[in-house]
Amino acid sequence: MDTNRLEAFSDGVFAIAITLLVLEIKVPPPDAALGAALLQLWPSYLAYVVSFLVIGAIWINHHAIHKPTPSRIDDPTVGSDTSAESPRDPSEND
Repeated sequence: MDTNRLEAFSDGVFAIAITLLVLEIKVPPPDAALGAALLQLWPSYLAYVVSFLVIGAIWINHHAIHKPTPSRIDDPTVGSDTSAESPRDPSEND
């Protein structure tokens, strides 16, 4: 499998996670003063910015981890990217 496919998949997962963050931000009511209504919603906006930065940092670190990956990857590498367990070292003896 080409590493481009793995990178595109993980990029898509991170993009979806960042997109879902915006669902928690509510639109101010139309009859309220915009400035005052936005000021009342500041905790939602702050949580969005912090969450966006955290996911962005994880995304950047994910790319840094996989940057030295060869141009082709094998099944254990894919498994390590999709699970919490690290793959076994093939040089280990049973």
